[in-house]
Amino acid sequence: MKNFIAITVAAMFASVTLAEPKAVAPVTYIDSEKVSAAFAKGAPLIETPGYKVHAGRRERPGLVELHTQETDVFYVVDGTATFVTGGTMVDGKVVSPGQMRGTSITGGETHHLKKGDVIIVPNGTPHQFTETSNPFLYFIVKPISN
Repeated sequence: MKNFIAITVAAMFASVTLAEPKAVAPVTYIDSEKVSAAFAKGAPLIETPGYKVHAGRRERPGLVELHTQETDVFYVVDGTATFVTGGTMVDGKVVSPGQMRGTSITGGETHHLKKGDVIIVPNGTPHQFTETSNPFLYFIVKPISN
């Protein structure tokens, strides 16, 4: 857990420069009941202009995703998954500003994720869950670059 926190903090502030101070955001506290409810259905915990934190839940594979401004920092809470990153997205379509979805990946790297693992997917990198346990639970921290 200490490594996850260190990686998350480093990823969130990787784009901050000392020459350009940012306004300090308020502290956010989310109690365990709200976190449990979010994991029960897979839901955002907080979304701000600078970052997002989601309680991810998967029960089956999904589409390929590519985010042009969001880096995904995943911490696996429970379950297992096969996760493909990189390569080329097949049949990619823009679904909203900065967000693309596709049907599959060619030439990607396969990762077998389990409880306690962390994987960081830089913005612009296609990624896809091709197999998951039911459920597969994970925290996602998404620092947003402008």
